[in-house]
Amino acid sequence: MRPHNVSRYLLCSFAFVLLYPTAIDLYLVALPQIANDLSASESQLHIAFSIYLAGMASTMVFVGRAADRFGRKPIAMCGAVIFTLASLLAGLAETTESFLVMRFFQGVGASCCYVVAFAILRDTLDDQKRAKVLSMLNGITCSIPVLAPVVGHLIMIKFPWPVLFTAMAIMGIAIGFIACFVLKETLPKTANVNPDVNHDSNESLFNRFFISRIIFTSLGVTAILCYVNTSPMIVMDTLGFSRSQYSTAMALLAMVGMATSFSAPIALTYFKQTTLMFASLITSFVSAIVILAAHLNGDSSTLYMLGFALISMSFSLGFGVAMSQALSLFSRKAGLASSMLGIAQVSWSALYIWLMALLGVSPVMMLLIALVASSVIGLSLILLFPYQNVSEAHEEISCPT
Repeated sequence: MRPHNVSRYLLCSFAFVLLYPTAIDLYLVALPQIANDLSASESQLHIAFSIYLAGMASTMVFVGRAADRFGRKPIAMCGAVIFTLASLLAGLAETTESFLVMRFFQGVGASCCYVVAFAILRDTLDDQKRAKVLSMLNGITCSIPVLAPVVGHLIMIKFPWPVLFTAMAIMGIAIGFIACFVLKETLPKTANVNPDVNHDSNESLFNRFFISRIIFTSLGVTAILCYVNTSPMIVMDTLGFSRSQYSTAMALLAMVGMATSFSAPIALTYFKQTTLMFASLITSFVSAIVILAAHLNGDSSTLYMLGFALISMSFSLGFGVAMSQALSLFSRKAGLASSMLGIAQVSWSALYIWLMALLGVSPVMMLLIALVASSVIGLSLILLFPYQNVSEAHEEISCPT
């Protein structure tokens, strides 16, 4: 594939993926105002996060199958339209119920673009290039939780909160134009010909290697989301940081993750993918030790920040590589495989955080359990199911046990 064509597909994939985290983080600064206007409590509106993820998870399985049958381009266009309309209507909401319904449909739209983004990368890049690109994509995605609230704050200085959702709608329109006029269809021509007949049997979603990478990435996403969810309580409530100090600290920590993500493609030139995954797991385990030491050492802010930096480095090193390995097994079912990965990651993370909160587990322990589990189970998965080249993997798929 010619370089300018690759750049086209990378632009589309990066744009499609950014819709998902932007819709989570852009409006958070406006929660008090939204709660006041809709006569709801902030705690009631926090369920909007779960509603949004529910919209994504419930849609992904259908989106993946549709993308493999009808193509990547029409699904991305539909997703952009749904996201745009839902964003506009969320800004016009006058009740909590209507606001939450529109958040659900924002998740539906974002889900379409998210699944298509990974399917495009599987269609257009080989294993090594895809691992590098996914690492860089991870770095860009990790910057959104820092940048989006800042942009939201700047908007809120002069405009009411509905303008935040107008901004999301404008982003949805831009994504729609990219899907319509920039993206060229990447669905393999053989993929939509009798998609349910025997020639797809060698791309089983129940392959042990694929399942191992689903578990690996789901545990990684759970750990990073636990970090995102518990860090405000640890840093502001336990350590006594102000909101501005917390924002500054998180921005610096995000830069650590971004730097690691953009360094990972260079590291993949010199080291094997498995080596980076081992390094990721070791870093995650060390971060758990450092955070435990911080907790036992009178809540040391220095040790906490070191532990948080190691979490960012760990996720940035291993996640993109593991996603690439999981998708390497699929060509005709790349969309469906992408959706299965997304569903597992979103669902498991939400279930874990909800269960820990229900049991009354402290933020520090919630984070430590996630880090240790991702490290130990992840290491076991790599040892039990080592990465193979594509031809060897397909041989194994055709002979499942």
